[in-house]
Amino acid sequence: RHNLKYFDKMRCLRKRSAVSFLGILVVCLLFMNLYIEDGYVLEGDKELIRETATHQLNPERYVHSFKDLSNFSGSINISYRYLAGTPLPRKRYLTIGLSSVKRKKGNYLLETIKSIFEQSSYEELKEIAVVVQLADFDSTWCEGMVQDISQKFAHHIIAGRLIVIHVPEDYYPVLDGLKRNYNDPEDRVKFRSKQNVDYAFLLNFCANLSDYYVMLEDDVRCSKNFLTAVKKVITSREGSYWVTLEFSKLGYIGKLYHSHDLPRLAHFLLMFYQEMPCDWLLIHFRGLLAQKEVIRFKPSLFQHMGYYSSYKGAENKLKDDDFEEESFDIPDNPPANLHTNMNVFENYEASKAYSSIDEYFWGKAPSTGDFYGIVFEKPIKISKIKVVTGTEDRQNDILHHGALEVGEKIVGSKKGRQCTTYLRLGEFKNGNFEITDVEHKVLFDINCMRILVTKSQKEWLIIRSISVWTSQTPNQ
Repeated sequence: RHNLKYFDKMRCLRKRSAVSFLGILVVCLLFMNLYIEDGYVLEGDKELIRETATHQLNPERYVHSFKDLSNFSGSINISYRYLAGTPLPRKRYLTIGLSSVKRKKGNYLLETIKSIFEQSSYEELKEIAVVVQLADFDSTWCEGMVQDISQKFAHHIIAGRLIVIHVPEDYYPVLDGLKRNYNDPEDRVKFRSKQNVDYAFLLNFCANLSDYYVMLEDDVRCSKNFLTAVKKVITSREGSYWVTLEFSKLGYIGKLYHSHDLPRLAHFLLMFYQEMPCDWLLIHFRGLLAQKEVIRFKPSLFQHMGYYSSYKGAENKLKDDDFEEESFDIPDNPPANLHTNMNVFENYEASKAYSSIDEYFWGKAPSTGDFYGIVFEKPIKISKIKVVTGTEDRQNDILHHGALEVGEKIVGSKKGRQCTTYLRLGEFKNGNFEITDVEHKVLFDINCMRILVTKSQKEWLIIRSISVWTSQTPNQ
């Protein structure tokens, strides 16, 4: 009898073990389904998860399959609560997304919303939508914030450009007992994992509201007419492939996306929500969609203004030193061919100085008569020119003795075109050159521009940026 009881217990244990095993198997199969399309299982899925956990994803390996995953193209099934505002009556050009939680010290959300609206013109306001997600589970805090937002920004809510939403806690995945990557304390892991889910839900909501989406934090100050600057940059990138354009170098502030990519990004953040912080995941997402390099624009359009972090109220004094309050005056830099006779260092080629992206030209010690030349595709009228050499960490790699000249009368073949005559506009001072009202000082339509080295130097030369502002197009 004693033996029978023992065997019965063993059978029960085996049954329970089998049930547990089947349960685990079902969960695993469901997870693998995220990688399946039309019966195809993505090879190396375990390696992908392992690489993600060590912040070393291999984007090239998975880019084709990731692009084709139908599971990532649809929206996530979530019921959102509208705390203020109503569904947008029409599609906009840009959606600005903010996710906010209760802070132990300070609250900057109202100031951030205020900055967005105050720094936009009436015409720009017609093209934007602001979506604020109150992502805290404290209903009392949410109600208080909604009341404050509704009182302060009532006319923007009525005008249909401000929406406040909330996702009930029931829709969130498990946030306790998560993996302790990077030796982060448990509460830190929980905080950053929840933040990933917050952003995923926000992206999912914003997917069909506009053509483009920009991600901000809830403690940000905006530059004047930032939308006009963003539109100018998007227009300049027409015909080129990009996934993410960056308008700030800090965290996940000022990251711009095509709205059609938001569902995939939302799914991606949910899939790896407990692996690493959001800004790291955004880097991997960009790589998986085959944008290898950062495309960051200067000056930055958004500045971090919070003094206390939303995590435990810790101090966070990070500032973007490329931010300019009046950054709407972005140069035109019309299409041009760029060339130099200087000895170029590695891949710091001439084109990088004429780009608005955060990169530069770097040449080995130049000699008298060396030049950096720009031949415009069409003759232009120029109103302003600004050239900056050297960088913060290489302050001696400037143009110590040089001049800037503009030219006319192009000769030569398409590959080797140059101007026959040049007019000197001035000398470089402390490595920089700036001139305004050029159209009143130069009587001809400008075909060329060049930076001329007037005295040899031992130091190498970094041309950090060349900015050209045009006036009216000349009559052809």
